[in-house]
This record gives sequence, structure tokens and C-alpha cells, in this order.
Amino acid sequence: MKKVTIQDIADALGISRNTVSKAINNSEGLADATREKILQKAVEMGYKQFSYARTYTGIRALQAEEPEYCGEIALLTAAFINHFHFASTMLDKFQREVSQLGFTLNTHRVTEANLREKSLPLTFRRDQVKAIICIEMFNRSYDEMVCELGLPTLFVDGPVKRDGYSLPSDQLYMDNTVGITRFVNDMLAAGQRRIGFVGDYNHCQSFYERYTAFRMAMLMAGAPVDERFCFCHNHADSFIEQLAGMDELPDVFICANDFVAGDLIRGLFSIGKTVPEDVRILGFDDAPESRIIRPALSTVHIHTQIMAFTAVQMLLSRMKEPSLDYRVVHTETDLIYRDSTKIDKA
Repeated sequence: MKKVTIQDIADALGISRNTVSKAINNSEGLADATREKILQKAVEMGYKQFSYARTYTGIRALQAEEPEYCGEIALLTAAFINHFHFASTMLDKFQREVSQLGFTLNTHRVTEANLREKSLPLTFRRDQVKAIICIEMFNRSYDEMVCELGLPTLFVDGPVKRDGYSLPSDQLYMDNTVGITRFVNDMLAAGQRRIGFVGDYNHCQSFYERYTAFRMAMLMAGAPVDERFCFCHNHADSFIEQLAGMDELPDVFICANDFVAGDLIRGLFSIGKTVPEDVRILGFDDAPESRIIRPALSTVHIHTQIMAFTAVQMLLSRMKEPSLDYRVVHTETDLIYRDSTKIDKA
């Protein structure tokens, strides 16, 4: 089956590709009627990012008949999400989408006291909340308490499943496997066989999946993992001490995310090592920092817009059909090569 493109939709409607792109990206400067017409055509033609629009139609009908389907979507988070965090962009798009459906998105910060006491933030009003989205919520026992509230709930990432137990909830992740697997194989093919990993793989499920992808790729290629080159923590201060105590460096470090990679690069510089001359570095997330740090960081790009659309679809479909089986969804990612992994071919 032929993949439907933005140009196909534009041709079908006799409008410009730019106008279709604005509608799909929810950009400003477009009349509501035009936007609605374009989105409807995207749904009819099977454009992949807009399969959720059918759910939108169902929710709009419910809102017209039953006003209780309007209200608050509560964002629960145990972290401060700044503009460098991948979720910041995702939430911006998510908020715009749900606001067009008549929902408000309110943030409720989960404190250390809340986590200890398994209590909800004081700002959280159970009778006003129609659904919950959880980001940076990695305390399993607290998350299980949230699931027991009986509200439609979606976790974007979540606690590590190393023990084989998953939350009784819908879960959304980025693909943490394909980019790292390809990167390991590319490095091995280029003769870079000493590859290590930096980051606490018990921090969250995504870190764990990135770590296991690294080890599995090495195993399947028949390349041994030197445990000296695996720093299983996220503590920037410890990087300098650990690096200074090493009698040799690996060819490559794969980092759990771009922030860990940035701290590692600064740690290397502090002991007189340079990137990529002494060691190559890969991050993950494609955070803004990855493009301004020097050298520019090779990383794995997360499609935050697709994650936002998928999050909307999952929450709304759960609201409409509470009895659905729980779903675990991974959205695509892309490996991006920059200066931090350059290999001298001379």
C-alpha cells in the first residue's frame, strides 16, 4: 500500500503543501474551517499521523451529548521539566491538541513527601480530573497507586521493568532499540570494538531499554563488553574521578541521554581528553544542548510531535473505551551522526 504524503493530501484538495503542513503541525495563521477540512481529508486518505482523528470525532460527539467529557487532563510529574527536556516540546503540542477538544491541561508537581506518603498533590482534585498523563514518574509503588484511582491514565516512560512487571496502564515510549543497535553495528564495522555505556539503567524503562539494546547488539555481533567501560550511574561529579582512574579509554561511549553525554564530555575535557580524538560519544534525545555543545553531539532524535499525537490518541481512546486492553506503544526514532563520533579514515 502506497504511503500517503503531505503532497498527496495537498493535491487531493488543490491547495499548497505548505498549507497542509500548517494544519498537520497545528501552526497558527490558518482558519479553523480550513484546518478541519485538511485533517478530515488526511483521515480519509489514511495519513499515518492522523489515525487518532477518528477518536477525536468520537470524543467531540460525546462532548456534545455528555458535557462531563470536557474538563481537566492532569499532568503528574516528579521532576521540573525545562525547555531542554524532550517532554517540554511534546507537552506543548499535546496541550494544543487537547485544548482544541475542550480539555485543559494542568500540571501537578509530585513532591518527595507525596512519594513517601503515597499522597496526591494538594492541587489535584479527583472530581475535576477526566484523565491523567504521567511524565518523569519512576516510583513504581506510587505509580501503582495512581493506576488505582480508576481514571484513564497514560505513562510517558515509566519505572524500569527489570523484574518483569509492568504497570496496569497504557504506556508510551520512544523506540530505544533501533538507533542504538544500528550505531553499535556501524562502530564495529568501522573497527571501533571497545564500546561502553554510561548511565543508570535502573533509572527508568527507557534507560534500561537503551542499555539492553547496547548489550544485545554487542552480543549478537560477537563483541565482548568490557565492564570497565560501563558507568552505571548518572552522577557528573563521579565521571571525572572514574575517568581519571582509568588506564585506557574505550573507543566509544554510548550515553543514556544527551545530558549524561554532556556531563561526560565535560569530564573528559577536565582530564585533558578530547572528543572524538580520544573517545567518541553518542547521546540520546536530540535535546537542544546536543546541537550547541562542542563537538556537536551524535544522538538519537525523538519525534516529539508524533509522541504528542500518539499520547492524545491513547488517552482519548481510553476515555471512550475504558475496557480496552492496556497498550504499550513505541514511536519511531532516528539516529543522527554529528562531530562527536567522527572517525578519521586516513
